[in-house]
Amino acid sequence: MDIAIIGAGVVGLAAAWRTAARGAAVTLIDPAPASGASAVAAGMLTPVSELTYGEEPLLRLGLASRDRYGAFVAELEELTGLGTGYRTDGIIEVAFDADDLRHLDDLRRFQESLGIPAEALNGRECRRLEPMLAPGVRGGLLAPEDGSIDPRRLAPALLAAAEKHGVRLVRRKAAALLVEHDAAAGVRLDDGSEVRADRVLLAAGPWSGDLEGLPPGTVPPVRPVKGQVIRLRTRVPFLRRATRGLVKGSSVYLVPRADGEIVLGATQEEMGFDTRVTAGGLWELLRDARELLPGITELEFAEVTAGLRPGSPDNAPVMGPTALPGLVLGTGHFRNGILLTPVSGDILAEVLLDGTVPDVGRPFTPDRLTETA
Repeated sequence: MDIAIIGAGVVGLAAAWRTAARGAAVTLIDPAPASGASAVAAGMLTPVSELTYGEEPLLRLGLASRDRYGAFVAELEELTGLGTGYRTDGIIEVAFDADDLRHLDDLRRFQESLGIPAEALNGRECRRLEPMLAPGVRGGLLAPEDGSIDPRRLAPALLAAAEKHGVRLVRRKAAALLVEHDAAAGVRLDDGSEVRADRVLLAAGPWSGDLEGLPPGTVPPVRPVKGQVIRLRTRVPFLRRATRGLVKGSSVYLVPRADGEIVLGATQEEMGFDTRVTAGGLWELLRDARELLPGITELEFAEVTAGLRPGSPDNAPVMGPTALPGLVLGTGHFRNGILLTPVSGDILAEVLLDGTVPDVGRPFTPDRLTETA
């Protein structure tokens, strides 16, 4: 079977690897693979810490993906010889004031109602785990099974794995979907050449609906959600594990790397396709981080970036076959693209090769949105 995949972020790359590993001839189309939101993301693997009321199916998908990560990374690193910065030392979430602590207590009770253990911490226990936390931190939660990965290492490793299984990389922009006999038949590139395919996976993030040739209503709306991120560096130990914080209702997180980098993020802005880094966005991140970790202002400033997350109408992934035969979607992962990479790769490979959606992916098929569009 010939498969064309549009988009080489982590989801498209994982799908390419898993599909090619099962014997398909895969062409991956992207002018700048392993970039975009994948190169900006911090890489927190936090289905529990990111839990939102009413999103139980997304929570189950996130837990399924997190639980696959160990074997997924082991296979990936063995195949490519490349590290990914995968860590399994837990996530701590801390509260700045009493209102923030009440929010975390509500979150803990909700988690426990779903059978997910969460360890409540007082302020002293938080500071014992992370000594650089401010004395005024009121308390927190420990999610011991959560972790992190470095997306800037994960994405190149996925690309290398795909190429080792024979995936052909075409560094061109997809201009249009080829439709013949009322079915997807391939992709026309921006230079006029064509890639013929039995099935096409559209995994182009917030640009997924922009492809010419898409029949109206085939792709649900996917919007760009801007996120600004700061990268800092330290020569001495500063954080032991990824740390999320609530500061007067605002969320901030810091993710340490083994090489001394600390990723501080992220804003969430509905600004269209605007990737400008702004003084206001960076000030908000530093302001909130300083409330939790006063020593943050002594760290070396390394980089600022902004990326565009793909957000669907219900902020959940859109994965599965469309009303157009031969066209499959893999987009809309919003804040969870890195977390959901292993399970998304498996789901999309099964859809592309077998035409079936595994049970874990059924709540996220495109028809849930296109039927009501």
